[in-house]
Amino acid sequence: MTTRPVKGLVCKMAVPTIIAMVTTALYNVVDAAFIGRLSTEGTAGIGISFAYMTFIQALGFYFGHGSGNHISRALGAKNVASASVVATVGFITPFLLGALAALCCLPNLSWLSRLLGAPENVVPYANDYLRYIVVATPFMMSALTLNNQLRLQGNAHFGMVGIVSGAILNIALDPLFIFTFGMGVSGASLATAVSQIFAWTLLLYGTFKPESVHIRLCDFKPSFRVYYEIFRGGLPSLFRQVFNCAAAVSLNYCAARYAAPGEEASAVAAFAVVTRIMMFAFSVVLGFSQGFQPVCGYNYGARLYDRVRESWLFATCVGSAFLLVISIVGIIFAPQIVALFRAEDSVLIEIGATTLRWQCAAFPLVALFTTTGMLFQNIRMTGPATLLSVCRNGLFFLPALLLLPIWLGLTGVQMAQAVADFLTFVLAVPYALWINRKLKQINIF
Repeated sequence: MTTRPVKGLVCKMAVPTIIAMVTTALYNVVDAAFIGRLSTEGTAGIGISFAYMTFIQALGFYFGHGSGNHISRALGAKNVASASVVATVGFITPFLLGALAALCCLPNLSWLSRLLGAPENVVPYANDYLRYIVVATPFMMSALTLNNQLRLQGNAHFGMVGIVSGAILNIALDPLFIFTFGMGVSGASLATAVSQIFAWTLLLYGTFKPESVHIRLCDFKPSFRVYYEIFRGGLPSLFRQVFNCAAAVSLNYCAARYAAPGEEASAVAAFAVVTRIMMFAFSVVLGFSQGFQPVCGYNYGARLYDRVRESWLFATCVGSAFLLVISIVGIIFAPQIVALFRAEDSVLIEIGATTLRWQCAAFPLVALFTTTGMLFQNIRMTGPATLLSVCRNGLFFLPALLLLPIWLGLTGVQMAQAVADFLTFVLAVPYALWINRKLKQINIF
């Protein structure tokens, strides 16, 4: 981690992480593709349920990044005992919180669906998809934690194996449960839940490998110090995911409110489809960016700041180039891409294609503020890391989503994400220039 050429090292770390991130995005893409063959309302129901998935991700990534960032620094400083305690506390706590969430939500599915923004004709479909996802909440939440812990300690390959295996199982089970067993939307939910539990089992097994930090009950020693370490390392991720959840709920409400009468389900479904398309594309950049995090953590712990800077710049350039290519493809072929999910609904395709083009217009800007936020998070500059993490889907997106439709109607909803991405980029540039100068100065930290 501290001696090999940085670019090759980042690529080595990034490949399994990219596969894991793309595979995670596939869970949602595959479900939407299969359910799109049934009905628009079913596709909209999956879109409503995505807001609950972002809640799971909020706590899973918070504990995963919070504990994982400490683990990478502790291993860089040769403090294995501290890494083991934080890893165990970071894994068990989200499992317990997930179990509590499941117990609270399972008896109140219709209330939960309406809270997440479901129109009345979509509520039954949202309930069907939420049911098994809610049951699997503790496994899904702690699996995200385990995957990030393995990645940040430099063992991303086994994290990739666990996530990919679960995705393959999900792809196999989806048509079986949805069509062969006639379960419809519930079948997609059950397939995802079973697959996530299977992935959780493999990831937990991976922590017992010799090269991994072990999860042991005897190391479950929750304390203020441990939770403070997780808090400092995971706060940017928590804020980012909480705002993602708020953004998903707000988007559901606005899509239904500003759609033409009778087209509410098509509008909600269109935004659900575009969200999954953009998540799938962004997962590649996110995976590559996360490939530099263990490199950054280890070298920061070893005080090799020139290597930290090099890994960050490399991840930013590669991510920006990739998003530029993807955006060009998305703008040109937007209707065809959206139609892959629900070709029978022309309204869905029209709304989705326009939304996709707007988002692609600003998409290449996302890489800079994503990698810069991760850099600040890894070197424990919590303030700027948190600020950058909450802008895209929080400080800029939510006001844009609420204000633009007042003047522009549904078009304002469609362009809100692009406006937020542009403003976040403008904010991130001074921070990027500042940290670039600081990393050039020896012993500045």
